[in-house]
Amino acid sequence: MKGKVCVFGSFNLDITAFLDRFPMPGESLVAKSSKISAGGKGANQATAALKAGANVHYIGKIGEDDFGYFARRHLKEVGFNAVTILSSNERATGNALIYVAGESAENMISVDPGTNMIVTEEEIKKCEPAIKCADVVLVQLENNIAAIEQVINIAKNNNAFTILNPAPFQPVSDELLSKVDLLTPNETETYLLTGQKITDKESAKRAADYLHQKGVKKIIITMGAKGSLLSDQATKTWIPCFPANPVDTTGAGDAFNGALAAQIANGQDIKQAALFSSAFAAVSVEYIGAACMTTYQQAIERMHKLSGN
Repeated sequence: MKGKVCVFGSFNLDITAFLDRFPMPGESLVAKSSKISAGGKGANQATAALKAGANVHYIGKIGEDDFGYFARRHLKEVGFNAVTILSSNERATGNALIYVAGESAENMISVDPGTNMIVTEEEIKKCEPAIKCADVVLVQLENNIAAIEQVINIAKNNNAFTILNPAPFQPVSDELLSKVDLLTPNETETYLLTGQKITDKESAKRAADYLHQKGVKKIIITMGAKGSLLSDQATKTWIPCFPANPVDTTGAGDAFNGALAAQIANGQDIKQAALFSSAFAAVSVEYIGAACMTTYQQAIERMHKLSGN
């Protein structure tokens, strides 16, 4: 049986420009190409969880505008097991402007969160049955904190495994951090949470210990091409980065988190889930766009490629 993952999070329409380099302040550059696509950390991670083998219920909020019509069409086409679309005409559907530059395919992103930031208490209450029946509940910080806290509280009260991906960063209370089962910050988010710059394994370990002192149970600090640190207080495990030929790194973290939720929901321990998710994310950077294109089988093949089997 497939494990059940409930993802509450953002939908954004992404407008991406591909350039040889990033523009300097005040400079206009001609892009090599551009693309309009589906994005938002919530929708991206839900898609990744689906492709990584979970039964997925996605919950998100959009506007009553052209971007919202695009969102409805896209979410229907993805093939989620269930979708709950909340809507409002008070703000625009969330959207992001993305630059992807150079051979390394690094990115810079500006986000207008729009309706993602006005999810109400009443709307979350209507979603309570979907949250209650999940094995794993995955949230990010691209929605209003009150709604995120409400989702986590429902999940915790119903024994779901909760994952918080603290991106894009906004301040959160120690109380909220202590409620989640697994926290998955990248290097920048870890620095903003702890004040500790992440440059190597040792600095990542120190930051993890600091977060444990705040009540965080388990942590995976993702460090891009360097790999990831898995820490559960007693044990620290290094998760390698798998080989890749990057085209666009946008959404790699979302691919990792979605795959992680799927594997945990399907009964894998966190170490094995993290290894799979690292391979899954490595494949994801070989596609253009933030929406996950990786398949379960591709991730398995990438894992075997590193091990030599």
